[in-house]
Amino acid sequence: MGAWQSYRLRLQRKRWRIRAFRKRRELKRVVDRTEQIRSDALLAFTTMRNEVVRLPYFLEYYREMGINHFLIVDNGSTDGSLDYLAAQPDVSVWSTNASYKRSRFGVDWLNWLQMKYAHGHWALVVDPDEFLVYPFCDTRPLRALTDWLDASSIKSFSAMLLDMYPKGRLNEQPYRAGQNPMEIASWFDSGNYMIKRNKVFGNLWIQGGPRARVFFPDEPARAPALNKVPLVKWDRRYAYASSSHMLLPRGLNQVYDEWGGEKASGVLLHAKFLDTFNSKAAEELDRKQHYAGSVEYKAYASTMDEDPDLWCKWSEKYINWRQLEILGLMSKGNWA
Repeated sequence: MGAWQSYRLRLQRKRWRIRAFRKRRELKRVVDRTEQIRSDALLAFTTMRNEVVRLPYFLEYYREMGINHFLIVDNGSTDGSLDYLAAQPDVSVWSTNASYKRSRFGVDWLNWLQMKYAHGHWALVVDPDEFLVYPFCDTRPLRALTDWLDASSIKSFSAMLLDMYPKGRLNEQPYRAGQNPMEIASWFDSGNYMIKRNKVFGNLWIQGGPRARVFFPDEPARAPALNKVPLVKWDRRYAYASSSHMLLPRGLNQVYDEWGGEKASGVLLHAKFLDTFNSKAAEELDRKQHYAGSVEYKAYASTMDEDPDLWCKWSEKYINWRQLEILGLMSKGNWA
């Protein structure tokens, strides 16, 4: 990359940080327990709306993994999510009714909270329907991974978003609060992925899976991105550019080996497709707060009227992280 492009990216990062600082005024502190955050705490950040049915398992999953504190932005929930979060002893929560779209889809809000609270911490950015799986996660807590990353002078850890879905119609298996969603959405596409390199940000851009196969069959290039860098040893000078798909400085996006080897990586099991999906998609389409004129939710709406079964004869049932490594969807690299 040339000097001019590098300079432009530094300016862009500065603008995003200034923007995040200004957007802090849109956040109303509901419960602030950040005084509990120790210097070595592992932090999780998320922005959400109307997820009360998902929150019990989401919090339990990441507590067991080793997250010490959750910092959450609630964007105008009407289902009791805010009250539920405010009652949790390890959660700090802010609320806003401001535009999700005008906050760069929540990125500005989380960039501000990370600037203020995450400096020097390992910070995980996930949605309430995303569950991180990493090498040895069945026997080693998240701190074992971050300790190894620190010892290896690695500042960021990538995870491919893997869409999970049930066998059969979504409405056939109701999800209950506190349930492991992978008990229902236990299948995934083991192939059917397109990968290319983003020359500007230096990250890999991944698309495909059931969302491309079912909702964008004629235009797979318009399917949602599946590449994420959700775990970062945060510095207040950093800024996410687009969700957790990529960030600046651009070196944090280079989470792959360009010389034929493999760097350690994980997977985010994405439990989007439950029986709650139809109503959630309809709500978000009506709000018109999502990327590219809500093209993703328009595709959902036009297809869900047919009540599709996302399962196909090439679907694979999820077992564990080792299965994902064998399939090439994640790697333990040289972490042994």
